Amino acid sequence: MSNVIPLAPPAVPATIDRFAGLPTLLTTEELARLLRVDPSTIRRWRTSRPVQGPPFVQFSERVTKYHVDDVRAWLAKHRVDPEAAA
Repeated sequence: MSNVIPLAPPAVPATIDRFAGLPTLLTTEELARLLRVDPSTIRRWRTSRPVQGPPFVQFSERVTKYHVDDVRAWLAKHRVDPEAAA
């Protein structure tokens, strides 16, 4: 058995729903893993003025969650179709 760690995660086919099996509310760390960004990026989006990133629910100063449906809508809103953009 090898202890080699792959440099990048395997490619995910476009037909796979990356949201399947996820909880309805995601933590900052779960959202960061899903988007393949550092959790500090998610925190920066949330604390910037104006606020960036997907909508979030602030349960307390230390507990923030992201609803999967809000994340899906935010991603769809930011989707750029190269043919339409040309």
